[in-house]
Amino acid sequence: MLTEKKLLSLKERTRWRKISMILSQNARDLKLGKNVDWTYLNSIIPLSGLEPVDTEKALEDPKHAMFILEDYANALLCRLGAEPSDWDFTDSDGDLDVSKRLIQDKVLVLDRLRSPFNVGAIFRSADSFGIRKIILVEGTANPEHPRARRTSRGCIDTVEWEFMTEEETVQYLKSAGTDIIALELGGEDVNTYAYRPQGVAVLGSEEFGISPLILSCCTGRVSIPMAGTKGSLNVAVAAGIFMQAWFAHGAKA
Repeated sequence: MLTEKKLLSLKERTRWRKISMILSQNARDLKLGKNVDWTYLNSIIPLSGLEPVDTEKALEDPKHAMFILEDYANALLCRLGAEPSDWDFTDSDGDLDVSKRLIQDKVLVLDRLRSPFNVGAIFRSADSFGIRKIILVEGTANPEHPRARRTSRGCIDTVEWEFMTEEETVQYLKSAGTDIIALELGGEDVNTYAYRPQGVAVLGSEEFGISPLILSCCTGRVSIPMAGTKGSLNVAVAAGIFMQAWFAHGAKA
């Protein structure tokens, strides 16, 4: 149990995060019908600038108190820009629980995707659909960019990644010895393509597509069937659709 003195010794943002974790754990304890130490909780809650909980009312209505603690915990995470989704799986430190991931032997190559928003969104989908690693061709937005990190919702920390030059990427693809799939127009249907259990998939920008050098290394091409007025999809949306089909095929294999 972190003492009031110890919490005060921490930097403000670290203190908020620690208090948030304590409050969230105590909310879960109340849900399970356990008792909580209200004297302790009301000694640390003000350290985050929040009002103490009315102990008498909390003892009378633990369920309502549970919601107050969880609201407080979430408010602190919102201050930090790290509010979780209700359905996130987290470990004892409050981080995304990577043990929940079903990882397939599949690598994603992002060829010069300039938008941090798109890169972050692709990481979030990659976490959900079994991608083992993401290779970012030099010129792709850095996943550490604040916008990418925010859009990824923590998933740049759950999916392995590295930057490569175009030349390094070409050498990697040539030595991969597996299916190398380009997500491009004019390919086979993503839903019926004969995927192998492992492989590499390459995505280029919506405007320019995949570079000729990298495209020449691909052994297959898939496309998403469409029936609208637009000739292409946002790359993060297309990536999500493709990865779900790729993942589903692997899960059935």
